[in-house]
Amino acid sequence: MLRCNEDEILLFFPVGENSDLVGFVKLSKRKFKIPVVIADTGGDVFRAEESLNSRILQISVTSGGGGSGKSFVVGFLLASTLYSVDWFRVEISNPGSDLERPVLVHLGKRHFSHIVVHSCWNPHWAKESLVLLKNGELFLFHLESIAAIDKLPVKLEGTKVSVAWEGCKEGGWLSCDFSWHPRIFIVACFNVVYMVDWRLENSSGISVLANIEMFDLNHLVRNDRFIAFCKAGSDGFRFCVVTEYHLCLLDIRKPLMPALQWVHHLNNPRYINVFKLSELRTNSTEEQYKWASESGFAILLGSFWDCEFNLFCYGPSLPTPYGSVASRVSSFCNSLYAWELPSELCLLGNRCNCGNCLLKEDCYKTMLPEWIDWRQKEELVLGFCIISGDTWDCSEGFTLIRLVTSGRLELQRYFASWDFISVKPEESRKRLSSQIEDSRLRAVSNQKYKFPRRFKYLRLEYLHGYIYGDLSNVLIKKMQNIPSRTISPTQDRRELISEMLRSVGVHQVGSSPDLANVFSEIGSPMSIREIGSSRMWAGLPLDLLQMAFSNYAELAEVLLDQKKIGIQFLDVPNSSQFPLFFLRKPCNLSNKLPQNVQQGDGLVGPVLPLPLLLTFDDFDMGNHNSDLEENGYSSDYRLTHQCNEVLEVANVSLESCCDINGNHNVSLADERKEKMECTKESRTLFFYKPGAFSDQQDEPFVEDKTFSTFLSKVHEKKSTSISMKKRFGLEAFDDLCPVQVKFTPLSREKDSLVDSSPIEFSSEEMTQYNKLRNQFLLWQKDLKPYQDFCKAIQK
Repeated sequence: MLRCNEDEILLFFPVGENSDLVGFVKLSKRKFKIPVVIADTGGDVFRAEESLNSRILQISVTSGGGGSGKSFVVGFLLASTLYSVDWFRVEISNPGSDLERPVLVHLGKRHFSHIVVHSCWNPHWAKESLVLLKNGELFLFHLESIAAIDKLPVKLEGTKVSVAWEGCKEGGWLSCDFSWHPRIFIVACFNVVYMVDWRLENSSGISVLANIEMFDLNHLVRNDRFIAFCKAGSDGFRFCVVTEYHLCLLDIRKPLMPALQWVHHLNNPRYINVFKLSELRTNSTEEQYKWASESGFAILLGSFWDCEFNLFCYGPSLPTPYGSVASRVSSFCNSLYAWELPSELCLLGNRCNCGNCLLKEDCYKTMLPEWIDWRQKEELVLGFCIISGDTWDCSEGFTLIRLVTSGRLELQRYFASWDFISVKPEESRKRLSSQIEDSRLRAVSNQKYKFPRRFKYLRLEYLHGYIYGDLSNVLIKKMQNIPSRTISPTQDRRELISEMLRSVGVHQVGSSPDLANVFSEIGSPMSIREIGSSRMWAGLPLDLLQMAFSNYAELAEVLLDQKKIGIQFLDVPNSSQFPLFFLRKPCNLSNKLPQNVQQGDGLVGPVLPLPLLLTFDDFDMGNHNSDLEENGYSSDYRLTHQCNEVLEVANVSLESCCDINGNHNVSLADERKEKMECTKESRTLFFYKPGAFSDQQDEPFVEDKTFSTFLSKVHEKKSTSISMKKRFGLEAFDDLCPVQVKFTPLSREKDSLVDSSPIEFSSEEMTQYNKLRNQFLLWQKDLKPYQDFCKAIQK
């Protein structure tokens, strides 16, 4: 919220298909008794002209500016995405006329190589802001330097605040803000709250205001951490921090000594803000509460997802008679006290808390399937702002404006009183005239959708069980409710699958192929995860592999809502290829075909994922219970163990075998982890890590080597005596790439993968090929990433 004047405010929120645009409306009471939403032409919300190209995660505003003539500056706005921050100037163009409208002017942008954790405005200087990154770096930005620039937006550089952090867990930064001085900052991470003194820009002094060990006296908080942080009051001396269990008020003048502390009993609260009680009890007519309103504060803490918010009130001690001992003590001891117990603040004012309604709500929650969160069926508040003042009819309370998931702006009036006030719902809760169509929980587009929206919910019990490590229990429950029946094996399918396994070196069905054969079949670069998964697919029992594949004749009976649906799976080709059974070309047929069209009996699939089959395999071996207890989740454990084995064997091979040119060779004679002997016929393998992984120093995720490490094979060297003009086959492409490339010819008649005779080129085709090849080699020579890649292979 940003105030334009006493009777007009601006409300800002993300809009757009990916919430990547700043949208806003004006709320005015200048000419009307009730607030009226002023929107853009056609009733749509005002929007910034430029998209931020990423989802907006935070919007912050500050007042200030001025001006006259055709535009009037009312403040500034910054919008943060995952890796960037944008700054805007908020103007009112043509003020006082019929053409008056709010405008956002894009001032500048800054991209970062690390995640933006938090950004805030300087309350001392209106055009200065602070940005905290996930790696702990602090940047200070000034907008004064671009005031006279005509060509906007500009790229802002900012000033880096050099700080040597100590004691903070890596990647655990939470928030930042300004303290009582414009060059003193408060920075919070998951386990420590720091004060950074940057008044001498050449050096930064840091001190600890709070740490998570302050709560070690309670056995419940051994694994506790700070999860929310904000400034308390405008003086910059007090701050609030929230843990999973506690709410704590801090004073920088007394570090490591909480001024106040509560047990909040809220589930994962991430929103926190501090208000003066005078803002929540405007123009109170009761004289006995006047002192409390002027001296007290209220901390609003809660969670939007659970829609639970509590008010924690605090302030000085009660007034005492002049000359008493308590009066003399209070003159030099400014202690703070918690006032009463926390009170609930319901953002959805139409919610009834009577016993009948609460019982119905609990019954409704238990009736929903376990994979559907009941909150996805409820109307949630996405954001809100609190308005106080005579103009907004906030006597004896305050007005709250909220944006809900249905896209509506709603106004709710709250009354502060010891007595129960009977107010009709239609009088206390009003729906504003504008509806925001770009709510993040709705399917949206830039154009109005002309057709009715119908949503279907899929039963994803198996996926839910796999994500939460409970797949085996889900399968056990399902099998108990399904009558037992045997699966009749198809002899043709068994023979086809067995033939495919033998073609890639699996001579004993049900056992994994030798790693030597697996390495020899690698063509283009494959991650360790892909190699391990392929080997596990090839090692599954034949009965399980039969369950994993089907044909379109069997899929013709698949119905959804009593209607046939078009299903496409991966076509399993007849030719021997690696990896087995996945990463295939989709079949160009569908089960939704006319009856006179022959669908064929070719295999398609897999129709069941690997974790499901591995869990079934554990059931057959009878060790699923012990595996789950000892290793957590059996299928993930087996796949991780398989990938580690592949990685270890490849590492041992590359370290132990080296030819005279320094190239690493792998012997394909044995799959054991022992040192392998090198032979002249051994094929050359190399490790490769894509630049997307190697350039990231502080990734937003924990790197898994099985995904980021690729293994590939260099093609065999051909004799240099062979003239290029005599090479009329696919081997002519070998010199263009250090990676061994396998070609699977396409049938020109059926456009499907089949075995065919080697392709040969005519002399005219080779002449044109040589011309293109020379141009391509020159391009490779000048391309630095490619040259670096070739050098990495030779190491």
